[in-house]
Amino acid sequence: MSGQFQSQPSFYLASSSPRRKELLIQLGYQFGIVVPDIEEQQQSNETAPDYVARLSCQKAQAGVAMLAKQTPSFSLPVLGSDTIVVVDDHVLEKPNDFSHFCHMMALLSGRKHQVMTAVTVANAIHSQTRTVVTDVWFKALTEHEIISYWNTGEPCDKAGGYGIQGIGGRFVSRIEGSFHAVMGLPLLESDELLSLPEFGISSF
Repeated sequence: MSGQFQSQPSFYLASSSPRRKELLIQLGYQFGIVVPDIEEQQQSNETAPDYVARLSCQKAQAGVAMLAKQTPSFSLPVLGSDTIVVVDDHVLEKPNDFSHFCHMMALLSGRKHQVMTAVTVANAIHSQTRTVVTDVWFKALTEHEIISYWNTGEPCDKAGGYGIQGIGGRFVSRIEGSFHAVMGLPLLESDELLSLPEFGISSF
């Protein structure tokens, strides 16, 4: 049975992302879902690593607050995560439209960029965050490839305009770091955070 449908979760995932759900299920966890509404806007003078760490922390802590409001006796941890794509210290968000997407693909084409994913586990007392940085190389893209990829619909809700686990994976020539972090959730770091003494959660 899928983790998000278990009647007795051991923690909650603060995300509606199908990819993050699938990755946690892959680890064998029993978890629930809560979806806080967090504004994803980089602040002035905020570095990319600080930005992604703040968002993951805010998602987890907002999830804790939402669940505590619904159930005053709530005490389970909440896992929040966020992923950004960075080129030359510039954060690429989800594409606003086709023109914006083409600009992003031009920046990524034929070179290296970074994918930063932060994961936070929090409860009413404790909060721990880890950030994973992965280098990703794209092959040189043709105009036809860019247009065809946009027409698949896949880029619309993806940070950086592509999904490595989907059709966008055909553009990736190599990576150095965590493949799962590029997908949206680093498995090793998530597992380590959940098993910390202050949270004490294990999938085994």
